Amino acid sequence: MVLNMLYPHVKYECVENGNDASSRFKVIVTIGEDLFTGTGPNKKAAKNAATTIALSKLLGDTGAVLGTTSPYRKQSVTSEQQHLADCISSLIMDKFHDVMKNNSFHTKRKVLAGIVMGKGPDPSTLEVIAVTTGTKCVSGEHISITGVSLNDLHAEILARRCLLLYLYDQLELAFSNEIENNSVFELTSDQQRFRLKPNIQFHLYINTAPCGDARIFSPHEDSEDVDSHPMRASRGKLRSKIEAGEGTIPLPKRVNQTWDGILQGERLMTMSCSDKIARWNVLGLQGALLSQFIEPIYLSSIVLGSLFKEMHLRRALYGRIENTLQGLPPPYLLNRPLMLLTTSLEGRQPSKAPSFAVNWVLGCDTIEIINTTEGKPDNGYSRLCKQNLLNRFTNLCSTVDIEQPHYYSEAKSLASNYNVAKARLFEAFSKAGAGDWVKKPIEQDEFELKAQM
Repeated sequence: MVLNMLYPHVKYECVENGNDASSRFKVIVTIGEDLFTGTGPNKKAAKNAATTIALSKLLGDTGAVLGTTSPYRKQSVTSEQQHLADCISSLIMDKFHDVMKNNSFHTKRKVLAGIVMGKGPDPSTLEVIAVTTGTKCVSGEHISITGVSLNDLHAEILARRCLLLYLYDQLELAFSNEIENNSVFELTSDQQRFRLKPNIQFHLYINTAPCGDARIFSPHEDSEDVDSHPMRASRGKLRSKIEAGEGTIPLPKRVNQTWDGILQGERLMTMSCSDKIARWNVLGLQGALLSQFIEPIYLSSIVLGSLFKEMHLRRALYGRIENTLQGLPPPYLLNRPLMLLTTSLEGRQPSKAPSFAVNWVLGCDTIEIINTTEGKPDNGYSRLCKQNLLNRFTNLCSTVDIEQPHYYSEAKSLASNYNVAKARLFEAFSKAGAGDWVKKPIEQDEFELKAQM
């Protein structure tokens, strides 16, 4: 009504938007030469999202005064930041529909995630790096001693692994002898390592709150003063995903996972997505291997498509260790990314999660479908597995003529500052009363590089 009153010549177009139930309809609002797009599970939700996005962009922060912006939008979020969140969400959705257009069966999903790269504050520079789906972990009987099975098939975890492949590509470009290269990296002042160019930013999109501590709330309670969630006593605690299932549970005390125990039927424990993102906010996204070539890479923002509760998200992703994290070696730090909610909200999907996960990464021609029970595609190994990452790492070592490690565990041990920072992070969780980080059996990292992948 407000949009029609302010812009009487506005045009609406509603189109089918693929087989994805959460964004089945797309509404395009046209005002002059400007187009504004919203998606939703039904036409009404899509139209509401599109008009809200239009008013937010056209009226800026004055839209809040007129009561035309989303009721979920925080007072502290500017219209530019909201526009950024909506652009990131739209790009991920469009890319997912594009790469899956000939594979309707594998569009089934509960969680969709992705990583978008930007060059400065201009949303027109945004580019999708990775799109992933998935909600399960491998079962203990299928863990791999050769680094070829993925343990964690949750979408946001796969998105970060996809980013690693992209970073390897960019690092190889930076090491090339080309006078003009378009790598996202530049040499540090001491010429010893690489770092991101100053304008490069990475944004993580998840269609819902990450599992674990960030989801321990009652979703229908709007006031932070009301707290009737039955698990509120365990807020801030480290949590484990359920093997081959969904949801998380608190960690038991003093857990030491062993290879023999898991193969004999003990439950395989994998840390929750909330815990892992908190880890990224200290150690960076690049992991131990790449940290030997580049400085830590941190997220600029985290964008959610639903179940956004800022208080819980802030606590889970960095707040619970703010007062206990000490002694980080430079340039490691506690990152506090911008946290945003999209205007096009995803509805609840009560259907059972599929037994597959999908990943697409920039630079690869095809999507990859992974069987979540076994942690591998039906044929061969995933491009995201540790064995392939070790292969990329050793190739990089040979490019710069440094000694190649023979074992994955050896390659990780060489990252001295990274390992110090990791120890400080685990100490911070323990001091905060969050519990002790549970590691996988040491045998999982003691594999050699295979000759062929």
